Amino acid sequence: MSEKGRQAAAPAGAGEIPAPSRALRNARLARGLSLRALSARVGMPYSTLSKLENGKMAMTYDKLIRLAQGLGIDIEDMVTGTPHSAGPAAVGRRSISRAGKEPEAESERHEHFYPAADLLGKMMIPIIIHVRARSVDELGGLVRHAGEEFLYVLRGTMELHSDLYAPLPLGPGDSVYFDSAMAHAYVKTSEEPCTVLSVCAGSGIQQLAGAAGKSWRLTEEGVTAIG
Repeated sequence: MSEKGRQAAAPAGAGEIPAPSRALRNARLARGLSLRALSARVGMPYSTLSKLENGKMAMTYDKLIRLAQGLGIDIEDMVTGTPHSAGPAAVGRRSISRAGKEPEAESERHEHFYPAADLLGKMMIPIIIHVRARSVDELGGLVRHAGEEFLYVLRGTMELHSDLYAPLPLGPGDSVYFDSAMAHAYVKTSEEPCTVLSVCAGSGIQQLAGAAGKSWRLTEEGVTAIG
């Protein structure tokens, strides 16, 4: 059987494969990409992609971001395995987030909290981030997504790295507004904890907040529902 035929065949026990793994496989095949072609596109080893597709490796937050960008699909589609539908328009909406109650997405290098995650179809996405990474290499490289981003440092110090500018040092009270399509990364420089408020606008990043609103928790142990 050809490689393409083997890829198209459903693996044994496919019903037990997590939704992100199925979404990854379906998106890759829909674009006519082999695992090696996708590996070259997103900068992940062939063996890692194979394990991710077959549910044999945790689909962490960092991997979700990189794969969704490389395949040109919404992040929520990767998490839930189903196409995203925009929330209905509304007037006079509001959402209240109590301390410590926000849905979270966690990786080894950053921890994200999503206030107002229950409010769908938002025009901007607020994210509270505990920055942990000490270098761009620790993050696996720069990332980009459609839209614009506002960054405000709450405590600690950090640098905003990008593919167009020299690293930008930022401390408590400093802020920057930038084009999210410019590849970028948050890097911690202080010994004490570094926490920032990031407000993103753009269709791509909104899908991640939608996934958080469905109470998915993304950790190094995998993608699990918490509510």
